[in-house]
Amino acid sequence: MVAETDPPPVHRLVYPLFVTEEISGAVEIGSMPGQYRHSIPSLVREVREAFDLGLRAVILFGLPKTKDDEGTAALDPDGIVPRAIRAIRAEVPEMFVITDVCVDEYTTHGHCGRVRDGHVQNDETLTILAQMARVHARAGADMVAPSDMMDGRVGAIRRALDDAGYDQTPILSYAAKYASCFYAPFRDAAQSAPQFGDRKSYQMDPANRREAHREVALDRVEGADMVMVKPALPYLDVIAAVKGRFDLPVAAYQVSGEYAMIRAAGRLGWIDEAQAIDESLLSIRRAGADLILTYFAKEVARRFRLSSGT
Repeated sequence: MVAETDPPPVHRLVYPLFVTEEISGAVEIGSMPGQYRHSIPSLVREVREAFDLGLRAVILFGLPKTKDDEGTAALDPDGIVPRAIRAIRAEVPEMFVITDVCVDEYTTHGHCGRVRDGHVQNDETLTILAQMARVHARAGADMVAPSDMMDGRVGAIRRALDDAGYDQTPILSYAAKYASCFYAPFRDAAQSAPQFGDRKSYQMDPANRREAHREVALDRVEGADMVMVKPALPYLDVIAAVKGRFDLPVAAYQVSGEYAMIRAAGRLGWIDEAQAIDESLLSIRRAGADLILTYFAKEVARRFRLSSGT
């Protein structure tokens, strides 16, 4: 009766999924126990199960069979993500499908943009991202989510979508994405670790909060429909600040490192895993997140289903 914050309901959770051309079935990710790289048939089964448990949104990360320096597979209309979107549309049409728009999974160098002479080229990358978003929208994506942190990418994507007739396709911007060590298991899963340097030239300094306000404000002007703070738990203050200042829905990504720490400690018996999951999600919700991207989404949905007896 006196609780100030309710746990996030299942329909406010977004389930991240990896889909690849390199396997059949599903292969568990070593640094993310309980998470898998899926073939398209396996992905569709996972999406169907997630939907039946009450989840209503997924975000897709694609792993192509071949990579190159330019990330050209990201622009293939018959690439891994467009085919996955169409397969989900055919089998689970009610599921809301968000797609990651970034080229790091598609490049041999692992950076989030076009590289020239060892440096990421911001402006050249915008054209690639705009084309990638258009390919996903044409395949049936309900929302595109640029995660690259290139300056001006939201505006470039918005113009490209509008010009192609996808003016109703919303943009979820990774607006405040920090240069964090907590992404390491994801980079293992997506095989996207930078092959040289790091991403500190385009991702945010963990010490900065006011910078997040500037980034969100710019993305809002450029046409973002929703903004994201990433990671979540180490940046609860940023989530709260963004929620308090801006009139946009705010998403938070409980990233792979957060997942791996809770999972590992739980399996070792050092913490109560289920309670740690619930408490972490409650804290993100308390900070103000409207949506939470979490690898625990299906597990939480299943526990809710069992506890409610439905």
